[in-house]
Amino acid sequence: MLLATVSIWAFNFTVTRYLLTHGFEPLAYSATRFACAALLVSGITYGLERSLSFEPRHVLLLGGAALVGIYLNQIAFVYAIDLTNASTTALIFGSLPILTAIFAYLLGVERLHRRFWFAAAISLIGVALVAGGTGGGFSGNVTGDLLALLGAATWGFYSVAIVPLLRRYSVWRISAGALLMGSVPLVITAVPQLLDQRWDFGALVWAGFAFAVLGPLVLTNILWFTAIERVGPSRATLVTNLQPFLAAVFAVVLLSEELTWVQIAGGIAIGVALLLARRRPALESA
Repeated sequence: MLLATVSIWAFNFTVTRYLLTHGFEPLAYSATRFACAALLVSGITYGLERSLSFEPRHVLLLGGAALVGIYLNQIAFVYAIDLTNASTTALIFGSLPILTAIFAYLLGVERLHRRFWFAAAISLIGVALVAGGTGGGFSGNVTGDLLALLGAATWGFYSVAIVPLLRRYSVWRISAGALLMGSVPLVITAVPQLLDQRWDFGALVWAGFAFAVLGPLVLTNILWFTAIERVGPSRATLVTNLQPFLAAVFAVVLLSEELTWVQIAGGIAIGVALLLARRRPALESA
């Protein structure tokens, strides 16, 4: 289940790039995708729990988290892939565990060992190598590279921000609430592109869109949290380290994207940083 989950998440980078290069406008794609997912997850949640409600104080927390982790995240993610490519974006997203831990430290959720900060520095070097290792160097993709880093950072913040809610509500209800709250401003922002968007796509594009909704946003909810219950969060998180590398492989094989040796070295540096951060109890609960 863990491998299936990570593979679905990784494959989504390639699918998104394919859809954006075959007719979808970036914001129109994200808005439509998340609106569909919000309705679907909300329906499943209501069927399971007969409620989608939150306490007023929790609505504010979830709304703020959704604004960052859904709205800003998706704008950054989709334009990163549009401006650069799937493999580069995926490798930069490999810094996500490091960024998440930093947010946890800043928000007082966790304490970090000195080894972690060494790992964070290596991860930053890795990101720089990935971003600067393209044929055109930094100047060719700097906006897309920065958006990829912003996408990873916003998801890391969201992952930490919803921790208090996980003690009170199910993952399904939190997902439904976040998707609903994040989709509304996303759809509003996307209105100009939605009005101009042509919808006469071929079957393969619609199949990819269906995967992007059902796979990363719905199916993985079931697989991921069921797997965590069986193997524990530590082992589960280690498997997620495969995601950026699987995503890069998918993009290179299926989209014929090219990675330079400098970018590969950057990806390896990010992987080494993740191993260093987890080799000892670098993350200690506060």
